[in-house]
Amino acid sequence: MNKIIPIILAGGTGSRLWPLSRESFPKQFLQLTDENNYTLLQQTIKRIEGLENLCKPIIICNEEHRFIVGDQMREIKTDPLAIILEPSRRNTAPAISIAALKAIELFKNDNVDPILLILSSDHYIEETEEFRKSIQSSIELAAHDNLIIFGIIPSHPATGYGYIKAETHLKKDSYIPNKVEKFIEKPDSKTAQLLFENKKYFWNSGMFVFKANSILKELSKFAPKIVENCKECLKESKVDLDFLRLDRSFFSKCPDISIDIAVFEKTKKAYVLPMDCGWNDIGNWESLWNISKKDVYENSIRGNVVVKNSERSLIRSEDKLIVCIGLKDLMIIDTKDALLVSNKSFSQEIKNIVSTLNKKNIKEGKQHKKIYRPWGYYESIEESKNWQIKKIEVNPGASLSLQLHNHRSEHWIVVEGTAKVQVDDEKKILQKNESIYIPLKSKHRLSNNGQDPLVLIEVQTGFYLGEDDIIRFDDIYGRISNF
Repeated sequence: MNKIIPIILAGGTGSRLWPLSRESFPKQFLQLTDENNYTLLQQTIKRIEGLENLCKPIIICNEEHRFIVGDQMREIKTDPLAIILEPSRRNTAPAISIAALKAIELFKNDNVDPILLILSSDHYIEETEEFRKSIQSSIELAAHDNLIIFGIIPSHPATGYGYIKAETHLKKDSYIPNKVEKFIEKPDSKTAQLLFENKKYFWNSGMFVFKANSILKELSKFAPKIVENCKECLKESKVDLDFLRLDRSFFSKCPDISIDIAVFEKTKKAYVLPMDCGWNDIGNWESLWNISKKDVYENSIRGNVVVKNSERSLIRSEDKLIVCIGLKDLMIIDTKDALLVSNKSFSQEIKNIVSTLNKKNIKEGKQHKKIYRPWGYYESIEESKNWQIKKIEVNPGASLSLQLHNHRSEHWIVVEGTAKVQVDDEKKILQKNESIYIPLKSKHRLSNNGQDPLVLIEVQTGFYLGEDDIIRFDDIYGRISNF
């Protein structure tokens, strides 16, 4: 029996979908499409349900997003085999090596060499049933030590994707595996047209199927340092609540390289399996417009939006009313702290804009006003040089750390729910419309022991209001300060 373990790669930043997708909360965790209000990560899990011999997934993500992943898995009642935390980004080859080693470890007592289904967490698939059929048809070939990459049958001469060349032409309606001849980087428009017309070429989907030992064998042959460091990395990894925290020193020694370059461009065992399932990597806003529901004038609209005499535009509002008159081929993305207005044809340029914002240390490049934490979230409402107002929501049963601040005092006002508060040695219960003052350098903790969300307004005052002004003494999430 071939056990299939989905390996979900969830470490991307999705900067081309700024300002909605940011480093603190990237696109895989967003509800970008109209598919049952699931996030892209949740869709990735849901669409493979029903595959034969399917095991629980292994999810690999950035440690900053661990609690977001955990929450979203609980929402869809999925209990992963492991949630593995990358201390830094090292591309897909180290991530897949870690996943393969972990999969072998998990099934070592079953005498099973599991088949790994490598999926990105931020793709869109229109034809779910066709997608599952393609995966199922790859299993037998993978079971015989071959490495499968899914090649998307091109629908147009795209310049934003890499291409895979098969050894023979694709026969009409015959989606069978084909030996990989070579990989081609993202082409210019002239080359893309030639590749599109040649039935040997497919878009590189970044999705794979292979046995755990098969990929490790090829990695050991072509990129041995990756396997060596990943083995040591796993040995030194630490269990942190529901997560596996990889060792930073060994993981950082891995080269930053994709599995395509590290293995697939070199191995003799690579096969491309054509796939025609309405795939889209939602790589930019124009891609999202392509797959979105539209009105009769081809406008994709979400949120508080009114349009008149406009066509072929993408307009999204998180909050305020947007009125659009006489627009054509524009995208308008409005969040609480940033506004993007651009022609759709410039979608690919947004990544460069985000890079510029980050170089200038403009916080909107990486962070939203709403910042998620393991206990809930906080959202900045208003701020000045020496004061700041936040909305804080604490999940039922959750608790902030026992902490103090050296540079600011705080005033908490409960607006919904019931708060359990500790200030130094004093403990008390605050109901709706009650408040408490937290003096400078006082140890304090906020908890929600109720069954409903706790919402409060926090007013901070002091000469420094940065989030790094915090010393933690006790924390149920393992975030303890080093003194």
